[in-house]
Amino acid sequence: MTISFKVNHPITTDQFIGLLESSTLGERRPTHDRACMEGIVSNSNLVVSAWDGDLLVGIARSVTDFHYACYLSDLAVHQSYQRSGIGKRLQSLTQDQLGPLCKLVIPPKNSGV
Repeated sequence: MTISFKVNHPITTDQFIGLLESSTLGERRPTHDRACMEGIVSNSNLVVSAWDGDLLVGIARSVTDFHYACYLSDLAVHQSYQRSGIGKRLQSLTQDQLGPLCKLVIPPKNSGV
């Protein structure tokens, strides 16, 4: 399995919804509300994604100022790819995009945020 990681690579709403539904995060997101999901995708200003060929298998979606705080809103990995280090790599690559003093804020796992 060769996974490639990309920063701010275009992701369609359908790819995002598909990934959420194939991970446990889909249970806590409004995947049935297309307008909301389109807004989520289009208004994130830092997206690190993981790809197996053309298949989106992981995402770290954040809103940040790049200097003080970065809010990691969604961290999702396709269930078939979990426990392979993709989530940790997505977090690490997200942190790499931030300034040296910027804090990566990760909500508690079950917060629904």
